[in-house]
Amino acid sequence: MKKTERRVEEFIRVDHAGERGAVKIYEGQLLALNTIVKNDNLKKTIEDMKEHEVEHCQFFENEIKKRNIEPTKFLPLWDLLGVGLGFGSTILGKKAAMLCTASVEEVIDKHYQDQINQLGPKEKNLKKKIIKFREDELHHKDIAYEKGATKKGIYSILDKIIKTGSKIAIRISEKV
Repeated sequence: MKKTERRVEEFIRVDHAGERGAVKIYEGQLLALNTIVKNDNLKKTIEDMKEHEVEHCQFFENEIKKRNIEPTKFLPLWDLLGVGLGFGSTILGKKAAMLCTASVEEVIDKHYQDQINQLGPKEKNLKKKIIKFREDELHHKDIAYEKGATKKGIYSILDKIIKTGSKIAIRISEKV
């Protein structure tokens, strides 16, 4: 297998895991909002963003099947950690819940831009989808800041933890 084909496989594997992880984070946030934290406005915001993530995840799920790519072996762990991160950030409050979205989306922005820069003309459709998904993610980040995400004070530590975890998950999911 050529290096370019291997990179495309890695892109699809990691993007599948990442978009599924985003769905799980939102599921965790909604679980907290439906059980412990009552905030209908935040719930509606998260439900709307989750819809995009489901669309993104379905695209990569189809690509994995179509191209016969092995998904990351860490999906069950990422699912668990995603739900936990979503739930945990939401019980800390609206600012933490929205920071969770902003922090993840800032990592994904750079991640998707790197992929866009590397994809050649043979992967025109994939590149087009990743460009669109990146735009959706940037929109989610903007919404998160509009709705109260902050990196001030203790939140700066949460931002670093979320970003570090996201970067580690990306590196692992590309290869395994």
